Amino acid sequence: MMNTLHSLLDRLRRDRGGNFGMMTAILLPVLVGAAGFAIDTMNIMASQRQLQEAADAGALAAASALSAGKVTTDDQAKTLAKDFVIGQMANYVDAATISALETSTAVTINTTTSSGGKSYKISVNASYPLSLTPFMNVLGFKTSNIAAAGTSTGGISQERSAVSMTLVLDESGSMLANTGTKIVPTTSCKQYNTSGQSIGEKSPCYIKKIDALKTAANLLLDQLDKADPQSKYVRTNAIAWSGTIQDSNSFNWGTSKTRTEVINTMSAGGNTESSVPMEKAYNGLNSIGGGSESKIQADAGNNKLTKYIVFMTDGENNNSSSDTKTLATCANAKKDGIKIYSIAFMAPEAGKNLLSTCASGPTYYFQAESMNDLIAAFQAIGQNAAADKTLLTQ
Repeated sequence: MMNTLHSLLDRLRRDRGGNFGMMTAILLPVLVGAAGFAIDTMNIMASQRQLQEAADAGALAAASALSAGKVTTDDQAKTLAKDFVIGQMANYVDAATISALETSTAVTINTTTSSGGKSYKISVNASYPLSLTPFMNVLGFKTSNIAAAGTSTGGISQERSAVSMTLVLDESGSMLANTGTKIVPTTSCKQYNTSGQSIGEKSPCYIKKIDALKTAANLLLDQLDKADPQSKYVRTNAIAWSGTIQDSNSFNWGTSKTRTEVINTMSAGGNTESSVPMEKAYNGLNSIGGGSESKIQADAGNNKLTKYIVFMTDGENNNSSSDTKTLATCANAKKDGIKIYSIAFMAPEAGKNLLSTCASGPTYYFQAESMNDLIAAFQAIGQNAAADKTLLTQ
């Protein structure tokens, strides 16, 4: 009996088949977990990289937009940053994850304002739960939190460039002619031909060129006021002319007196001779000494100054000598650094040729064939001059 038991125990001790089965049962979860860990580690690393890139892109987009003035409020910048994160991550994750990101993504904006401008620090924090593979589920791990933080900075440094601008505006008789814009409702009104001669009461009624000019000029001045609300950098005056100078005012800070003393009081009549008003505009901007624009602006601390003439007519000079003299004045003004914008308002070819030659370049010349064109031209000039006044550098 004892010998038989001994023999059975010895065979069991020598049998490796059962040991292998037991070792396999013990090691299988470990082997499965290791395989799952390797796969999920790669997924986590890729997801982390994707979310980091999205957070960085969102922060950079918001900082750049604030610096460039494309967005003007913190809420707009936050929405932009968040949209960048969501948009970029939509390439990698499903709808449920996008929904989680929309809830978890947070954007903070710190703005610092100084005499030199504004600086922005944008921080974007985003996270979402990444579902793990079934291999890791065996070990009790369902998800892994993926998180990223992106930061970007931007800013606006302001270099103030003062503006001195003269508006040289045609109020000859032809400015009584109609634009193509109707006045509704009306019955009939006094109307004029392109020479400014009355053709009686007629219907329908249209806005007259002179009234369109007043509207457009005021919109240009609005742009300057918006850029310089305290009237510390912008000085303006205007010269209204026909065969001679009809109305003009001296340079003043801001735009108020230019509006009240010239723009809003213009009334059309007379011939067209541009040489004298253009010469007056040039001399007013280019004078030297104690009362000059350069000296007045410098005394106010504005050492960088841009000078403009805005030259508008709807006709052509009655005397060819006016063309010759006007072109000479324009050439001298441009040589002395004065920028000349010119607008041909429903003008004949001779008028267009004069104005396009006088302008400082192709982008400084506007051909307006309607009231809307005229308004757009004056607004564009105002925007360009305002942009010159405050140069933005990211």
